[in-house]
Amino acid sequence: MSTVDIAHLREWIGKTQSDRDLLSTRQARLMAATLNIPQSDFVDGARLPPLWHWLYFLTGEPPSALGRDGHPARGGFLPPVPLSNRMWAGGRLEFHGELPLGAEVEKRSSIASVYHKQGRSGELVFVTVVHEVVHEGKVLVTEHHDIVYKEASKPGATAATLDMPKPQRTRRITPDSTMLFRYSALTFNGHRIHYDAAYCREVEGYPNLVIHGPLNATLLAGFAEEVGGRRLKHFRYRGVQPSILGNELEFNAAQDGDQLVVWVSLPGGAVSMRAEASF
Repeated sequence: MSTVDIAHLREWIGKTQSDRDLLSTRQARLMAATLNIPQSDFVDGARLPPLWHWLYFLTGEPPSALGRDGHPARGGFLPPVPLSNRMWAGGRLEFHGELPLGAEVEKRSSIASVYHKQGRSGELVFVTVVHEVVHEGKVLVTEHHDIVYKEASKPGATAATLDMPKPQRTRRITPDSTMLFRYSALTFNGHRIHYDAAYCREVEGYPNLVIHGPLNATLLAGFAEEVGGRRLKHFRYRGVQPSILGNELEFNAAQDGDQLVVWVSLPGGAVSMRAEASF
């Protein structure tokens, strides 16, 4: 029997909130240090790289307002989905203009959809949130962010496989616990799957710390721009299975018609995240 009252959860559709923030150069330079790239270009007026807006508009809840996973307790802006694991499923972004460092910007958010399905691993609930990042009255980024809720992973569970093209460009990155800690700090992300190994294994069923989905997506977006040699216009990404700390990640790119396909491969060739980019 389903534990999900989807009719109740859909009452959150249409809920809105907004926030304002300053696109601080200090925060961007700290992100550059985390990714081991030069910091000198991150000055007021410079362009914020794609997906780095996730470093801003941070909220801080007191410990009493957090769930057991370290995220804010459910039932505020996001619906109170009763399934234990909460992760980034993917999203799609359209870039209408450049976000300038040093500028004050606004983010407008709304719950667009809530739906329930039966997956290979059990019940799933997907929540889609639409964000608009606005500067001087103009929407510069439109983002549809998909969040997935599921039950704890079973040991030995396998994800669906994807057939990917032969990569034309490849880069290898091995994230370490320091990178995960710094990214969690920069995004004020208290989710325990990124720093509490015992919680990962004993509660959510992962063999080790989980590399942030948004970190992988950010690295993919930057890789896409580097390979494409142009600035992103559209970027659609989807998580396939978690990337686990201790593994070397392979970032791949292949041209597919007028778009670039980029993806993260795990040891053995399984795909962790895939995306399509256009310029």
